[in-house]
Amino acid sequence: MLKTWVVVPTRLPLVLRRCHTCACERFRASGKFRVNAHHKLLDVWLLALCTGCGETIKLTVLERTNVRSIRPELLDRLHANDLGLTAELLRDPVVQRRHRIALDWDDAWRLDAAGGSDRPQEGEAIEVSVRFAARIPVRPVRLIAEGFDLSRAEVERLITAGNLVSAVRLSGKLSADFTFTFKR
Repeated sequence: MLKTWVVVPTRLPLVLRRCHTCACERFRASGKFRVNAHHKLLDVWLLALCTGCGETIKLTVLERTNVRSIRPELLDRLHANDLGLTAELLRDPVVQRRHRIALDWDDAWRLDAAGGSDRPQEGEAIEVSVRFAARIPVRPVRLIAEGFDLSRAEVERLITAGNLVSAVRLSGKLSADFTFTFKR
């Protein structure tokens, strides 16, 4: 029996970076962009607010870029404060590296387990295909525990016993599609 699970984002992740004002370490992306023009050159920043004090930081998206070199669709999305573009830019490794930020995905995703969370009966096996709607780093043990309504310790025991098998390591975090087999 084949099941498909999908990991879906429910909101934008928090930005992990230290606030200079209150020393809080989490910022909430506002979804707004600031576009500043210098004749034919544009600067674009993504604004984020400190969850502690509300201080605003600017994450550079474009710096001194000629207006003609920016695709018109991108410029329209920037002016419209497109949330989809905000999500794309937050997940962009170049933006993360440039600003030395990381993302906190806790409570920012949900698991859509189509077809319910029925466990296999004795002598039966279920193959589950896990798809990610966005690159969200999640521990497979947590996904399996949530999908089959088990404790994480029980999932660990099933992996050790060889009842949960996958081509990828089920320890650590994954953000790419994978499949696993649950057999009894």
